[in-house]
Amino acid sequence: MTAVVPARPTDVRVIAALTEEMDRFYGATEFEALDTRISQITDAVFGHPPAAHVLLASNGSRPVGFASYSFLWPAVGLTKSLYLKELYVTESARRSGIGRLIMRKLFDVARERGCSRVEWTTDRGNPDAQQFYESIGMRENASKIFYRLDGGGLGGQE
Repeated sequence: MTAVVPARPTDVRVIAALTEEMDRFYGATEFEALDTRISQITDAVFGHPPAAHVLLASNGSRPVGFASYSFLWPAVGLTKSLYLKELYVTESARRSGIGRLIMRKLFDVARERGCSRVEWTTDRGNPDAQQFYESIGMRENASKIFYRLDGGGLGGQE
């Protein structure tokens, strides 16, 4: 049976392994040292205040996926939204309902926290993710355009 639960500080190594697997999926070939990755995760997810939250999906003791998310304000009126930054299911667990379980849990978290919406993006070059979201009844929102400034440009922008 699959459980989807909020990550705890003792889960940092599991999160580190899953995020490295996710990075490999997206084509990365070089990775931070494990100690660096653990420090980054600890700071982002378990720091005060946390920059993000993580849900972990496990089959027994085997991790099979995760979602990282944050809350944004304002959304509709003065409400907040839950922003899903990453959803990842291990290759061996794909197409087994894990993604649906994680999304259901995210929607529950959003309701419990009084969010008026849940938002996320997916890469245009990831048709499997797009097909998954469509399979759970989601449709592309063409009213938004996504912008990004990578770290190297953060120092000199006016």
